Amino acid sequence: IEVPNLKPEVVSMYSILRSAKFQESKFDLAIALGKTISNETFVIDLTKMPHLLVAGATGQGKSVGLNAIITSLLYKKHPAQLKFVLVDPKKVELTLYSKLERHFLAKLPDSDDPIITDTQKVINTLNSLCIEMDSRYDLLKLAQVRTIKEYNEKFTARRLNPNKGHHYLPYIVVIIDEFADLLMTAGREIESPIQRLAQLARAVGIHLIIATQRPTTNIITGVIKANFPARIAFRVSSMIDSRTILDTPGANQLIGKGDMLISTGNDLVRIQCAFVDTPEVERVTDFIGNQKGYGTAFLLPEYSGDTAEDKLDIDLGKRDDLFEDAARVVVMNQQGSTSLIQRKFSIGYNRAGRIIDQLEAAGIVGPFEGSKARQVLIQDDVSLQNIFTSLNEAKSNNSI
Repeated sequence: IEVPNLKPEVVSMYSILRSAKFQESKFDLAIALGKTISNETFVIDLTKMPHLLVAGATGQGKSVGLNAIITSLLYKKHPAQLKFVLVDPKKVELTLYSKLERHFLAKLPDSDDPIITDTQKVINTLNSLCIEMDSRYDLLKLAQVRTIKEYNEKFTARRLNPNKGHHYLPYIVVIIDEFADLLMTAGREIESPIQRLAQLARAVGIHLIIATQRPTTNIITGVIKANFPARIAFRVSSMIDSRTILDTPGANQLIGKGDMLISTGNDLVRIQCAFVDTPEVERVTDFIGNQKGYGTAFLLPEYSGDTAEDKLDIDLGKRDDLFEDAARVVVMNQQGSTSLIQRKFSIGYNRAGRIIDQLEAAGIVGPFEGSKARQVLIQDDVSLQNIFTSLNEAKSNNSI
């Protein structure tokens, strides 16, 4: 039976970082999370996890836990050895770390802000990380090694030729806050790159840390759970939420304020998370930011969505028989969705999807925006008729 102390003590991040266990740890990516119920410092290796899922109700210490993870990694690694990709849909949680742009952060070449807050940029960044992962695997294949650790040891021992494209590979830690909000706005297209990274990226030094407030089954799907064996649960509101995140009850009985359970496969450990305050994080980031850094942030490979290519593939000369009727229905309802066309004309999903693509290519509806309905660009029948006329003229000219 575990009984909380009458006078709880704050577990400071300072005491954890000063502990001998953290100072002397030989882990590749050592994370100091806090103290166990027997008052021992708890240190774990992110490379052995290899990805981490964090869940907990609002105000129970999730953001402080993320700050503790980032701080302990900053204390252990040189900027050449580690880069962060920070995704923050809330726009205020991780902005403190923007001062580390030229030291520890990675971003897309065309991105101005080092902390990613825009939904489309999140999708592009995750797909860019997939490209980075594939290129790293190619380098490992050329070097005839199996992991990033073996590769970097071989490179520092001068056994790999930089003229053949070889270079030192830093670890990349991707931290995604408010994952549930991202799924709501970006739809399921964000899940496939995360799935690829979770399945394959461990050996090339790319690790994911995902945090969410709502540990429901439609957010934490079976695919995500299968690839995230290490999970942290702060206090949650119900036993069902605890079962979703940990596969066992218990997180609903925690006392809050940083009290957490960590599951790394079989065993479940209760920890009081280390407390790191905003002024402390500011002092750490100021200290690192004032030192000499690189010219820019670590640049990820370029990635651009393939929406423009999709438009070019559609031949408006071979329009569907229902194209004009569907366009009138969409303009009349001012709603551009595949399901609307399916219902109105009693046709299958594939045909309705092709009609929507043709309407987009003709400039009648806007591009795909995740879970939102497409914007209708034409407001009246006169403008619509003009589009029909121009399309028919173009078709007759092509046939001549």
